[in-house]
Amino acid sequence: MFKKGLRIVMAAVAVAPLLTGAAWAAGQITVIVNDPSNPYWLTEGNVAKATAEKLGYTATVGAHKGDTNTESNLIDTAITNKSVAIILDPANADGSVGAVKKAVAAGIPVFLVNAEINQEGLAKAQLVSNNAQGAAIGAQQWVEAIGDKAKYAELFGAPSDNNAATRSNGYETVLTQYPDLQKVAKEVANWDRTQGHNKMQSMLQAHPDISGVISGNDEMALGAIAALKEAGKLANVKVGGFDGSPDAVAAIKSGELQYTVLQPVAVFSEQAVKQADSFIKTGKTGAKSEKQLFDCLLITKDNVAKYSAPFVLSE
Repeated sequence: MFKKGLRIVMAAVAVAPLLTGAAWAAGQITVIVNDPSNPYWLTEGNVAKATAEKLGYTATVGAHKGDTNTESNLIDTAITNKSVAIILDPANADGSVGAVKKAVAAGIPVFLVNAEINQEGLAKAQLVSNNAQGAAIGAQQWVEAIGDKAKYAELFGAPSDNNAATRSNGYETVLTQYPDLQKVAKEVANWDRTQGHNKMQSMLQAHPDISGVISGNDEMALGAIAALKEAGKLANVKVGGFDGSPDAVAAIKSGELQYTVLQPVAVFSEQAVKQADSFIKTGKTGAKSEKQLFDCLLITKDNVAKYSAPFVLSE
């Protein structure tokens, strides 16, 4: 009887380390976003964290708010915590290269989402919206709203983010096909609603006769709408956005925003974690290339009812 009981106890002891090891093997995935006060980046972090936990990992979400020093510190923390992977929305196309190199040197695979860095071969994957495609469909919709003869202004995102230039160049490619569309002002508002509001006020003072605003993202567009409302000019000015945020969707429903270009952030945030999981388990992401583009979708009053969750448009 004693021997049988001993065997049971020994078996339990033998199993315990295996269970502990299995739980430990999943490990922690560190998610680093820009600024969760913006619903786009909030969704990015929430989806990545939920996906990691569904796959059996623990997950933490940090925010660098566009500051490369903060980003570097968050990478240091991920290294100290022995993270098994890092999901990173880089702060700066050039300035984030060092942080990625540091993680890679520590043996932690990095998966970039939303924004790229200006060096390939470091991150295991770079998953981003097809910003050129999104800008093109947005600009065409904006022309449909404003017509082919007007004075307009542009709100530009953060210059440190390649997405800002890609979208602006995409707008330019389409809008320069209409010689009677005259861009009279272009201001940097760094993806921020308050800055969008303030820059719109300044542009209105200098150019009170503009009849359109094309924006690099929804937050700047919503700031412009607030300024236009304050000036009593919104009824005569058409505004277009980019991101597909819940607030932008509400503005489309109310008729204040003409459209937004939805970035499939919920899709590629989930995919980044799944590719990290695949790499941890097999040494391969399962993707055909490091850089991966995800096409954007246009949201207008005609299909806004199909918006089923933050940054999700149902078929």
